[in-house]
Amino acid sequence: MVKVFSRLSRPYCELCMVDNRMNKYDPNKHRHSIRLRGWDYRSPGLYFVTICTHERQNLFDNLDFRDIAIYALGRIPQQKHARHVLVDESVVMPNHAHAILAFTGYPEQADMTRTRGNFENALAGSLGVVVGRYKTAVTTRINKLRHSKGAKVWQRGYYERIIRNERELQATQQYIINNPARWAEDRDNLGILLAKMTYHP
Repeated sequence: MVKVFSRLSRPYCELCMVDNRMNKYDPNKHRHSIRLRGWDYRSPGLYFVTICTHERQNLFDNLDFRDIAIYALGRIPQQKHARHVLVDESVVMPNHAHAILAFTGYPEQADMTRTRGNFENALAGSLGVVVGRYKTAVTTRINKLRHSKGAKVWQRGYYERIIRNERELQATQQYIINNPARWAEDRDNLGILLAKMTYHP
C-alpha cells in the first residue's frame, strides 16, 4: 500500500463544501444531488476513485507492475494538468486501484466559459483527465517493460464517488487501509463497492 498523505492538509470544508457558481452544493440537502449531470468534475472536492485492470486480471501480482502503478499515483500532483490535486489515501491491489483525489481548487488551465455538455470528462484538469492520464502513464510504462506495445492494462473508464463529509472521508480512508486484509478474505468483494459508485466510461 502506498500512502501519500495520511490526512488532507486543508480542512474538509475548504476542499469540498464550497458554494461556487458551478456547484451550488448544500450537504444538508438531497443525498444524491452530487450525482446530478450538472456537477463540474473540475471543481474543488474529494473524489474516491476506483480503477480496474483489464478483465479484472491480477496484473499487479507482478511487483514490478505494482511499483509502476504506485509510483505514478504519487506523481499525479507533480503533473502540469494536476497541480490542483492532492493524493490522500491510496492502494494498488492485484486487479484494481483505489485513491482519494482532493481537488484543492479549479485547474489553472480551466476555461470556465466552456460548456460541459457530454464532454465534461475531457475538459482540462477534470477528474476524467487526471484519471485518464494516470492510466496512460501506467500502461505506457508496463507495456514498455513487458515489450507489449498496445496491450490493455486497464478496464475502460473508472468509478468514482464524491465524498460528502468528514465521516465519509474517514470511512473511505479506513476502507482503503483495510483493503489488503479484505482481499485476503474475499477477493470478490469489489463488485459490492462498485455498485455504490458512479461509472464514467
